[in-house]
Amino acid sequence: MGARRADSALKDWIAAHGIAEVECLLADQNGVARGKIISAADFVGHARTQSLRLASSALSITITGDYAAYKGDAILDPDLRLEPDPQSLAVLPGFEGTRAGVFCEPLTQAGEPWPSAPRNVLKALIRLYAGIGLRPVIAPEIEFYLLGEEGARPAPYGLEAMARRGSFFAAVERASAAAGIELAGALAECGPGQLEINLRHGDPVRRADQAVLFKRIVRHAARELGLAATFMAKPMGREASSGMHFHLSLVRAKGEANAFADARGADTDALRWFIGGLQAFLPEIAPLYAPHPNSYRRMRPRYSAPVTLAWGRDNRSCGLRIPLSDPANRRVEVRAPGADANPYLAMAAALAAGWLGMERRLEPGPEVKDAIAYGQKPEFPRTLDEGLARLATCQPICELLGDPFIGVFLAVKNAELHSFSDVITPWEREHLLDQV
Repeated sequence: MGARRADSALKDWIAAHGIAEVECLLADQNGVARGKIISAADFVGHARTQSLRLASSALSITITGDYAAYKGDAILDPDLRLEPDPQSLAVLPGFEGTRAGVFCEPLTQAGEPWPSAPRNVLKALIRLYAGIGLRPVIAPEIEFYLLGEEGARPAPYGLEAMARRGSFFAAVERASAAAGIELAGALAECGPGQLEINLRHGDPVRRADQAVLFKRIVRHAARELGLAATFMAKPMGREASSGMHFHLSLVRAKGEANAFADARGADTDALRWFIGGLQAFLPEIAPLYAPHPNSYRRMRPRYSAPVTLAWGRDNRSCGLRIPLSDPANRRVEVRAPGADANPYLAMAAALAAGWLGMERRLEPGPEVKDAIAYGQKPEFPRTLDEGLARLATCQPICELLGDPFIGVFLAVKNAELHSFSDVITPWEREHLLDQV
């Protein structure tokens, strides 16, 4: 979309929706929304003159709210130029329809994509696929817990439990519709108060934008009912963890045919090699989909966690599942990402691994048939520390995602890990304080 058409689209949408204020948004390394709030009139003016700015240090803020310096950027702190994406305009919950949010493309002053921005990392991979005539399509499935509820533990997939939460789901559906987010379904999960809501399949960048907004919608709906919602990967020690599985397919730009199935409906080389790439490289880039120390409490046997990258058809014990479908909908369900992951980076991780698999024609391991994969030896790093070390030395991924992004991401994660290591846990006090 040209600059003049984009300006017109922004102005027309704001006028049509009666918007008074606009949040200019970008997601940091953790997927947390950062940005600024300005009046709608000022926003339209700044968008027209390309004068929206934000400190680049917004992209190097840790989950604790500190700055992680990377080659002096946090000290020099040059400005990002923000280019609003009209397609991402959305009415935000909690402001009686008067405030909108828009995701912005972070650019250098010369107009180049800011290389450490997670949204730009994902967009670069999509351009890579476009160069060989392929378009990725992704549908996220996001699990979370509602905290503060009373009553008996609901059964998984229980419809009565869903009915009791009718007010919550109605609020989520209204706010999602207002924000242009298409929901594809919801269900009760295994843990007490644990739910899953699915987004409809579509463009990865658009679905990642919507996943960031969706978390905000869920939290707002929960607060309105006196509850709290959490997307922590493992909020309760002996309960099920929360994932952000997503279904991924590749569509040919010419003709829209699914690249994972041939004209006879059989699996293609592209699907086989894509799975081979996921198996080879996802263990090396775990921090992109398991970004916190808590994330690795999820990556353990039991509790239905996908601890291996075995693959199988219609087998949920596998980390890589090929769901039952017709050829037009042939896809891979990537079950490793946690609900706490940055959606841009979790999607980028899978697309990067799959790209390398196709580029190198990597053959996958044997399909798991009529067996449970949970008992296999875990293939992922056991801790964030190990995951970061493996990511830092995975040269193919570093080259594909870019050294500037890798440098900032590692700086943020290592700063968070240092902060985490300062905390003495209740387990240590209980078992070590008086006994060792």
